Amino acid sequence: MPKLSVIVVSADSGPGLRDCVRRVLSCTTSLELLLIDNASGDGVPQAVARAHDHDSRFRLIQNRTNLGFGPAVNRAAAQATGDILLVLNPDCLLDQASLDRLLAVFAREKQVGLLGAVVCDEQGVPDPAAYRRDPLLRRALASLLGGKGERVEMGGAMPDHLVEAEAVSGALMLLPRHLFERLNGFDEGYFLHCEDLDLCRRVRDAGWRVLLAGDVRVLHGKGGSSRHRPVFVSRHKHRGMWRWFRKFDPAARNPLVAAAVWLGIWGHFLLKVPGQWVGSMKRKNAAG
Repeated sequence: MPKLSVIVVSADSGPGLRDCVRRVLSCTTSLELLLIDNASGDGVPQAVARAHDHDSRFRLIQNRTNLGFGPAVNRAAAQATGDILLVLNPDCLLDQASLDRLLAVFAREKQVGLLGAVVCDEQGVPDPAAYRRDPLLRRALASLLGGKGERVEMGGAMPDHLVEAEAVSGALMLLPRHLFERLNGFDEGYFLHCEDLDLCRRVRDAGWRVLLAGDVRVLHGKGGSSRHRPVFVSRHKHRGMWRWFRKFDPAARNPLVAAAVWLGIWGHFLLKVPGQWVGSMKRKNAAG
């Protein structure tokens, strides 16, 4: 029985998925890798499965439609056999040393409910989403308007050691399977984006710790599938923001404030659509 179940969700994620799977399966840790595919049309998940059909640690689960990120993770987790789940984006490249350090935290620390790592771009620049606060309205406004007070972003240099966090990036999340099951996994009311913030909050509300392993840096390619469908992804991101606000922000109890937030979220989405559409057309023309 593997002690670790790695779950990767793909949705037209592109060739980077091959490297993600290859890097995981090159680790010597006792693990299984469940690749769950949300009806990709690029043929890459099937090619990856053929390349690793000799490896009993690898399994491909195919969905007939795009279920969304959280629902796909939940379905894979229901088939997992490891004591620990590692939810990993298809554009993240993990190595043995990083995995060892993450697992060591679980062995050493008490009441670890969810553990993240510092995900970085190709230049080694950390993603601020790796270490952040709950996106409460007052914090979001401070971030947006540059006002005083706490912001969603932590600010300053990214920690290089283990720290407590309110939220970590959903690109890499390590958590005990029994806790994931107790919390009923990801909230399937989210399709894409903000479900990681939701899970971090529920882990903390259940009395467990959310930690960031600041000394673990993992390359994150930032969304192969997102680049192909920017408006689709943006719509679900804004929809996720609204759902998180309604679930967790005390400001949502005021109907006038809630109405203003709803208008602000969807107004922001509409303002971004023209630029996203033009950018998408330019990429298609360059590729064609």
